[in-house]
Amino acid sequence: MPHLIPFAEVGHLFTEFEHTAWRLETRQGYASDRQGARFQMFLRGVQPRPEPDHPWNVNVRAQTRLGKRFARVRIIDDPPTDGQRFLLATAAANVEAGEDIRILARDEARRLGLPGHDVWLFDSRILVRIHHDGADATLGVEVTDDPARVLRIRRARDAAWCRATPTAQVWARVRSTV
Repeated sequence: MPHLIPFAEVGHLFTEFEHTAWRLETRQGYASDRQGARFQMFLRGVQPRPEPDHPWNVNVRAQTRLGKRFARVRIIDDPPTDGQRFLLATAAANVEAGEDIRILARDEARRLGLPGHDVWLFDSRILVRIHHDGADATLGVEVTDDPARVLRIRRARDAAWCRATPTAQVWARVRSTV
């Protein structure tokens, strides 16, 4: 197991990056979501309310006003899991704040040979790999600027990005089936 540090120790990267913060999300759900009241209400049919004052959205707005870019590709199953449907339902607030979130089918991700783990890539040169346990809880992160590892993720980003669909289009289809 690589040396892991708490996710909080990389928090500064979300304000200090120069131009791009990009994420690949590969999980079928996240323990942090499942533990929250919003997720439990979502499972009972209550659509999550936007949270424009959530610290994440406040920071995204601040950074995008500076000309920086937040983007992510979420991999989803067919049919999407409850956790993936929740992420689709809550994405509108992130998008409204300035984040570009796109969706890619898991089968397509496999065909492209995308990694099976979550990452953040900052300025195409700093890679933060997020490690999860079997219950989808974050164990910690691994930070590297190793050129070979960064290049692999850059290639994955480029392959995924051009094939992914804007989240609003996917949510409209998914929402109509539930």
